[in-house]
Amino acid sequence: MAYKILIIDDDAELLKMLKKYLGMKGYEIITAEDGLEGLNKIKLGPDIILLDVNMPNIDGMEVCRRIRDKVACPILFLTALVDEQDVVNGLSSGGDDYILKPFSLKELDARITAHLKREIRRKGKTECCFQGELSVDYRAKTVQIHTDYLELTRLEYGIVEFLSMNPGMVFDKERIYEKVCGYDAEGDSRVITEMIRRIRKKFRQFTETEYIETVWGMGYRWIK
Repeated sequence: MAYKILIIDDDAELLKMLKKYLGMKGYEIITAEDGLEGLNKIKLGPDIILLDVNMPNIDGMEVCRRIRDKVACPILFLTALVDEQDVVNGLSSGGDDYILKPFSLKELDARITAHLKREIRRKGKTECCFQGELSVDYRAKTVQIHTDYLELTRLEYGIVEFLSMNPGMVFDKERIYEKVCGYDAEGDSRVITEMIRRIRKKFRQFTETEYIETVWGMGYRWIK
């Protein structure tokens, strides 16, 4: 299955060129001509995002700040800015890399390849999560506290898996529902609140440690 690249840039000619070049490399290309359109297309689940910094209405850094808690994929800034503070600001907003305009298409392709390979290595090594007395085995799909295995439903386990694989990141109910149940699932994201309540109740049978934190007005996160 081809990797998905979301390119957000207000330069229509650059979008056309990148879509053609990267498409020839075997990638599935999704494009957005401004920040708002880019925010709407995050739901398509890109594997990597190329994000222009200078865009009208919502600039790239603001887009990055808004999506960083919703996506774990690499974000590469495309920019003509060369000031050191601009680079610092971009990385502080959640970006993973910077490539300066004008850039070589071969260099861009190499950067994309390097980040995707790094993601593969990271995910390949993530087979278990050990945190205090709790362990999550992602291959066996089990959750254990001390020597006791928790009896979780498929959806309850899915929530634990998703949050524990993204510790410290805040996700709203809608994002958790989409990730665990699928984008096309029919139902109500409000069930996430009830499932997390049940997960906490099952955890408390074996430990006083809180692993899932409620961030009021925003959602939930796995406590590091």
